[in-house]
Amino acid sequence: MEKTKGYKWGGKNLIRRAKEATKKAGANALRDRRFKKRVMRGLWHTQLNAAVREFGLSYSKFINLLKINKIELDRKILSEIAQKNPEIFKKIIEKIKI
Repeated sequence: MEKTKGYKWGGKNLIRRAKEATKKAGANALRDRRFKKRVMRGLWHTQLNAAVREFGLSYSKFINLLKINKIELDRKILSEIAQKNPEIFKKIIEKIKI
């Protein structure tokens, strides 16, 4: 019953509904943790695409050039670099364009 504190209607007082509510809350939490990872990866793709377009590349060409030049930075790090350190991101682009 401690886990159901703050739930609406009978989900906090009635034992059977409280059990169902906690079970469903746990299942939703698991699903949404996985879904959050998907959403964040899509956000990194969008941010990288916007940053790379300024240099005349598309996202797919950029990723392909990174693989060809064997630069193994993940999308999360690349999007953070593009936002917070544009001069370093520019150097990365210059390195892969050569």
